[in-house]
Amino acid sequence: MGQSDGDDLLNQMAYRFNRRLERSFPEQRLFLRSETGTRFVILSPTTQLMAWFVSAAFVAWAIIATAVLMMDSISSGNVREQTMREQRLYETRLRTLAEQRDARAVEALAAQERFNLALAQISEMQSELLASEERRRELETGINVIQSTLRRTMNERDEARGSLEAMLAAARGEDTDGDVPMMVSGEDMGQTVSVLTAALEATAAERDAALDQATEARTEAEDLIYEARLRDERNNQIFTQLEEAVTVSLEPLDKMFSAAGMSTDNILAQVRRGYSGQGGPLMPMILSTKGEEPDEDMQRANQILNQMDRMNLYRIAAEKLPFDMPVKASYRFTSGFGYRWGRLHAGADMAGPVGTPIYATADGVVTHADWQSGYGRLIKIQHEFGLETRYAHLSRIGVKKGQRVSRGERIGDMGNSGRSTGPHLHYEVRVGGKAVNPMTYIKAGRDVF
Repeated sequence: MGQSDGDDLLNQMAYRFNRRLERSFPEQRLFLRSETGTRFVILSPTTQLMAWFVSAAFVAWAIIATAVLMMDSISSGNVREQTMREQRLYETRLRTLAEQRDARAVEALAAQERFNLALAQISEMQSELLASEERRRELETGINVIQSTLRRTMNERDEARGSLEAMLAAARGEDTDGDVPMMVSGEDMGQTVSVLTAALEATAAERDAALDQATEARTEAEDLIYEARLRDERNNQIFTQLEEAVTVSLEPLDKMFSAAGMSTDNILAQVRRGYSGQGGPLMPMILSTKGEEPDEDMQRANQILNQMDRMNLYRIAAEKLPFDMPVKASYRFTSGFGYRWGRLHAGADMAGPVGTPIYATADGVVTHADWQSGYGRLIKIQHEFGLETRYAHLSRIGVKKGQRVSRGERIGDMGNSGRSTGPHLHYEVRVGGKAVNPMTYIKAGRDVF
């Protein structure tokens, strides 16, 4: 009884639903005519509703698919435009870097000229200092002789004056010792006075000559003091120019090694141990100071020489570190250092035509020059300070294992050997066997060379 009531309720609800649907979707009859007769198919409101939903879903799907395709097309166009913009920016940046490199080269040449001029000025100044020291010693010796002569003359004058007073007293009959008065003849007295007068005149002449010599010595000393002041002012100007030139030349080198993430103190110490010979214009100046502390000019000169020695050590280290470019012809930078799809790309890729010359980026010894899986034709060069460079995918190898190469020496040609999608150079820099970004060294070198 209860189930039939439920069925009646469902039938009523279905009837009402069909009645409402008939308002929007009235019952339709589709007639089909053939040679044997005519038939028709009744399309109920429910069937029409389902057909409408299917049609609407299809139209909506078509609209969404069309919109997705259009968005993909627009985004791909934007990506191409962005890629072209980035390429133009990169080319502009390369031109700017090339101009900066040329400017740095001009500055380096000017610094080298200032350096040579400074060496010449320091040599001349050192010679003048030595000559001035010698003249000062001669002047001191002359003054000492004049002072000795004056003291001797004054002592002789005092002795002559005492002798004259004693004789005069004797002539007057006085006894300085309280004894019996002495009688002196007039002839003896005249001779004695003549001798004393001649002695006094000679002493006065010697005194006048000594005074003249002292005056000349004082005048010469004043002239030397004036010349020393002029020399000090000129030396101060020279020192100032040299200090500025050394600072301007040394600062980019400090920045270059710091930008490469290397300890400059350790590098310079290692270079200094390998080049420990001494002598030449860069040696510190050592002058006799009679046990006194070196003067300010000598300290400044030695400081400049130390800075120039530091510049020379930097130059030697720069030749042994990979600050140079392995490709000097036109190329396109296609891939940098970093992770790609979960794997480390351990170097930088530079694409160009097959046969493009490849150059060593620093002095070193070739440790591998043969085929290696993945790398193709590969060259490995071991450098100072635990660094190694690798040059992969070559079309030709121009060096042999054990050969010593110099910075800028051609070692092979660009190619497409090994796992490669096109002709390019895969360039790596390794420190202690661990790969590092080679562009760090290349960018640091561009700021100086």
